[in-house]
Amino acid sequence: MASTEPSTTRHPISVLFVCLGNICRSPMGEAVFRHRTASDPRIKLVDSAGTESYNVGNGPDGRTMSVLKDNGIVDYSHVARKVKKSDFTRFDYILAMDRSNLRDLQALKHRAVAMGNADRLAHVVLFGDYGGKKGEEIVDPWYGELWGFEVAYEQLVRFSDGFVKQVLDVDRES
Repeated sequence: MASTEPSTTRHPISVLFVCLGNICRSPMGEAVFRHRTASDPRIKLVDSAGTESYNVGNGPDGRTMSVLKDNGIVDYSHVARKVKKSDFTRFDYILAMDRSNLRDLQALKHRAVAMGNADRLAHVVLFGDYGGKKGEEIVDPWYGELWGFEVAYEQLVRFSDGFVKQVLDVDRES
């Protein structure tokens, strides 16, 4: 199980989803999470970004949009962007899609701490830790066929539900 630090559910929280290029997994994660928490007042901001700038300014991969549409998410639009240092103070949680993204994010966070921005930094974690299997990753579907995007979607639903239960609902049980 993932840690619930920082347990800031007494005020609305912000969540950033991160993958490599911000056209497949992280925008799908953003769309799924938004859809599943649309009426939840405990969520104030949801966004996504990439660790690299390959696709900055581009929309999501067509297969991402196809899978979202097939699952009833038809009101999503997105323009890819790269993670910024300010994201570590803007968001409460930054959720990585795989271990490589996690390492990159941890290094960026470490640099933010070294620059004296350690007052309140985002909790950086592998999103799959909320899915019931510690260390579970979402394999980048960009290199494969549509079924890889469908598998990613199913994981993102499970991880989103796990996040809500482990982070947001923890105060309700207290």
